[in-house]
Amino acid sequence: MNKKLRESLDKIALITGFALVLGFMDEGFRVFLGEIMNQVFGPLTILPLHMVIFVLSLITGLFTSVIQKYTIDWEKNKEAMEQMKLFQKELREAQLSKNKHKLKKLEKQKDEIMRTQGEMMKQQLKPMAYIMLISLPIFGWLYHLMFTLSLDATVILPFYDELCLATDTVLRFIPVWIFWYMLCSISMGQVIRKALNIGGM
Repeated sequence: MNKKLRESLDKIALITGFALVLGFMDEGFRVFLGEIMNQVFGPLTILPLHMVIFVLSLITGLFTSVIQKYTIDWEKNKEAMEQMKLFQKELREAQLSKNKHKLKKLEKQKDEIMRTQGEMMKQQLKPMAYIMLISLPIFGWLYHLMFTLSLDATVILPFYDELCLATDTVLRFIPVWIFWYMLCSISMGQVIRKALNIGGM
């Protein structure tokens, strides 16, 4: 892909993603977004609600992993992390031995190390805009479902009895449907990342 085109797409994704984040803070926008996405995901409601959430977590996990795979240079990130570890090790040894010559030499390397770390962080944040474009509409639809489906849909979680997905909470304040989504998303994300060999896993 042309570099200028890619940069333009990145900017559009960033602006759109940021706009979605701001809009998502408004309940009216969440409902509006959910109603639009219902045209796409509505057929999934033939499944039990806990399976609907599982399928959506699988979709977001897959898209997130693919986006990260092709927007992050994992080899470069790995090299940067190893360089940082080596720098910290040498700095610690120089400080313990009070080696002024070594400390002075490492001080000169510090700016380069910090610049590399900054580039690595920037690269890892880059796919977030694209991820928001996928995950926020899905979350909007899930939010919509909690008010349109029957509230007796339940799930059994470890260390808990049967819980209502729409109305109960875990850990005192986390809605069960969000907790179930996070649980499915994290576990399936790990499986997908390993299958796609992302991050040197």
